Amino acid sequence: MNETRYAVRHTVASLLHLRFAALLLAALAPLLAPSPAHAQESPYIVTYDHYLEEPGSLEVEYYSTLGTQRGGNAFHSFWAEFEYGVKAWWTTEFYLDGQTTFNQSTVFTGFRWENRLRPLAREHLVNPILYIEYEHTKASDKILKEVEGHDVEADYAVPNSVSNRDQDHELEFKLLLSSQVKGWNIALNPLFVKNLSPSEPWEFGYALGLSRPLGLKASPQRCNFCPENFIAGVEMYGGLGDSRSPGLNQTSHYLAPVLAWNLPSGWTLRLSPGFGLNDTSHQFLLRWGVSREFAGFGAAVRRLFGASR
Repeated sequence: MNETRYAVRHTVASLLHLRFAALLLAALAPLLAPSPAHAQESPYIVTYDHYLEEPGSLEVEYYSTLGTQRGGNAFHSFWAEFEYGVKAWWTTEFYLDGQTTFNQSTVFTGFRWENRLRPLAREHLVNPILYIEYEHTKASDKILKEVEGHDVEADYAVPNSVSNRDQDHELEFKLLLSSQVKGWNIALNPLFVKNLSPSEPWEFGYALGLSRPLGLKASPQRCNFCPENFIAGVEMYGGLGDSRSPGLNQTSHYLAPVLAWNLPSGWTLRLSPGFGLNDTSHQFLLRWGVSREFAGFGAAVRRLFGASR
C-alpha cells in the first residue's frame, strides 16, 4: 500500500513539473506576435545538428528523463532551457537542472551555460559548429544530457544526501558535425570535458544521430498532422574513457529512437525511449520534452524597454 501511494505521489509530482513548464512557456506568449513560420526542430535530445536559433528568437524548453536504477532507486530528472539567437553565427543557452530520486528527495542540481558558434556562414557537405559549455552542477545531477568518461549506472545510485554535497565545475567542448543528404540529417558530436580541478583528467564521449521528416514536401494548407511535421530518427551516445584510461572499458552506451512533432503554432513535442547497450548502462531511460519558440523576442524586449523610458 505504501509503495502504491508513493508511486502515485511521484506521478503527480511529475505532472506538476510538466504543468509548471507549460505555464512558464505560456506566460511569455503575450509579449510576442505569433510566428508566421515555424522552423523544423531536431528530434534529438543528446545529439546536436548544425542549425542555430534564429537571431532575436527565444526558445524555451522543458525536458524530463525517467531512469531505472539497479542497486538504487529509480529517478526522474528534469531541466529547463532558455535558448537565444544572439547572431546568425552564435546561439547561447542557459540550463537549470533538478531531479527527484524515488524514496529519497527532490534537489536542485545546478546550472549550465552553453554557446554554439558557426565558423562558416554557408551550407557545406559537412557543417561544423563549435560548442563550449560551462557546468556548475552537483554530483547528484542526473539529467544525462551527455555521457562522458567512465560514467556508469552505479555512479547514479549514490544517495542524494551524499552526492548533493559535491560540486563540479567543468568546461565541456564539442565539435558538432552535421550533414543534410536527401532529407536525412546525419550528425556526429565528439565530446571533450575538463573538470576545472587540476588533478582531474580530460574525459571523452560521443553522440551520433540520424533523422528524417516523415514527409519532405510541404502541404499547401496549415495543418498539425501533416507528415512533414513529424521527424523520426535514432541517436546513440556514450563515454570513451579519459586521458588516463581511454577506451571502452567501464563505460556506458545507449541507443534511443527519437521523434519530434513540430506544430505550426511554434510548439514542439519530443519523445525518446533509450536502452542501455551494456551491463554498466542504465537498462532504460524514457525522455520527453516540450518547447516553444518565440520569434522576434529580442526586438519585443527592446521595444518594451524603449517604451518604458
